[in-house]
Amino acid sequence: MDIIFGKLISDSLKLETHRALCSGIQHQHEIRPLDPGPDDPVAIHLTTANDLPIDSVWLRYSIDGSDPRAGNTPTVDFALVETAWDTVAWGYLSRWRASIPPQADGTLVRYCISGRQRNGELFHADYPSPEERTRHATMLHFGNIPASTPFTPSPQNEPPLFCYHIDRLRAPNWVKDAVIYHIFLDRFHPGAGKDWRQTEDLQGVCGGTLWGVRDKLDYIADLGATCLWLSPCWVSPSHHGYDIADYQRIEARLGGEAALDAVMEGAKKRGMRVLLDLAANHVSNEHPIFLDAFHSENSPYRAWFTFGERFPHGYKGFFNVKTMPEINLEHGDACEWMIENGEFNLRRFGVDGYRLDVAAGPGQNFWSQFRPRMRAINPECVLLGEIIDTPATLRSYTGRLDGCLDFSLTEALRNTYGWGSWDEEKLRAFITSHDRYFADDFLRPSFIDNHDMDRFSLIVNNDSGAMKRVATAQLSLPNPPIILYGTEVGLRQRQSARGRTLDVIREPMPWGERQDRDLLAFYKAAIQARKGDKA
Repeated sequence: MDIIFGKLISDSLKLETHRALCSGIQHQHEIRPLDPGPDDPVAIHLTTANDLPIDSVWLRYSIDGSDPRAGNTPTVDFALVETAWDTVAWGYLSRWRASIPPQADGTLVRYCISGRQRNGELFHADYPSPEERTRHATMLHFGNIPASTPFTPSPQNEPPLFCYHIDRLRAPNWVKDAVIYHIFLDRFHPGAGKDWRQTEDLQGVCGGTLWGVRDKLDYIADLGATCLWLSPCWVSPSHHGYDIADYQRIEARLGGEAALDAVMEGAKKRGMRVLLDLAANHVSNEHPIFLDAFHSENSPYRAWFTFGERFPHGYKGFFNVKTMPEINLEHGDACEWMIENGEFNLRRFGVDGYRLDVAAGPGQNFWSQFRPRMRAINPECVLLGEIIDTPATLRSYTGRLDGCLDFSLTEALRNTYGWGSWDEEKLRAFITSHDRYFADDFLRPSFIDNHDMDRFSLIVNNDSGAMKRVATAQLSLPNPPIILYGTEVGLRQRQSARGRTLDVIREPMPWGERQDRDLLAFYKAAIQARKGDKA
């Protein structure tokens, strides 16, 4: 079993994900076309299961920004299309379809779906929430909650909303040819003339800075990378920065605003793009907005978070982590606040887009609103989501994001060249089907490891030949490759993340004689060959 963070970590979790999607009343943002343009009628698909037998279904929608759950909004009935058997779920599923008329460019279509049982009881899609159920199963797997904890779906006080945006937006051309270099800031370089603070306690601060990135831009450019992905650099109490306490100030320990400005200036001089790592799913428990909500039930921010005794810390946190309270971006004011944070950083620093941490948390509704607002500021910015889920779920983000990191491909590459459980023929067949499944314009950046899974070098016992073979395969694929800092020089992970925190993966970058120079030369040549093939 590989260490891939999230629900893809085991076959049992994959099965639980499937069964969750085959229960109750589920829409899961399934529309056709996936990315509707002006004048396209949009088919809305729905599935109901026999554990929640539904007799009739309808939707209500709005196109003027109003809430379709209130007032006199248009109503469309669903038609029953077919009844199908699902062996894994061991039950019958009913497929339904309705259609929303074509709309003008720039329209945000909002809708809700309701179903009635024969006894008159109402349920609303999506219920029970598959995300809640699979998250519960995942937390059981990782030991975040006691093994005896039963799954209890959240009650539905009102119908959940869905939305899609009518536009002609497409991924910018520059990213299609990009080679992305992923930098975990605290572990990359402390800056010219400075030493690491320490390198033994990987749960602590090691001392990498944005100044260190600025000072190593020539190294990155010489490697052949054309785009930087920087781990979160905003104010945060942690070394990793994914618990953000201020989205509009840069962490002083990393060098502050001046250091990020210097990185941006240096990158642009070298023709390189820069992506920041935006965690919109949760904030730091030290964020002033959360503290206000936590300490006062009358806080204007109280509804931005989910409080209750059923949570170990009294509020909903990312995997119940105390330091990462989740923010409810279905709340209109919270949604607008987070979008404004994205706009601020595009304007202030001139970055070229975002890698979006835990993008499935905010979900399709939020990104459908976020993307056009970012494009209005920078038409060339790119949005790439981290969504650890099935290809079907990733595909549902078509038209809402420019693409998603391809975890399914990562698993396939590691199975083939790392674990040896696949052969290359099976890999080729997977890639052929995988490419057919997605729209050509939906980007799926490839990677062989990242900061949340055991490095590829560890699973092949630092075998340089195996590392070259997987790099050759990755760099031959059409989607933009991501290279985790240190992979190109054989960075050695001392121990597996199995049974430990993910910090063990995030070793400091080796420099000088500690680098595998032969592997580095191989990467440079392979990247150059890739660029030549695309020229």
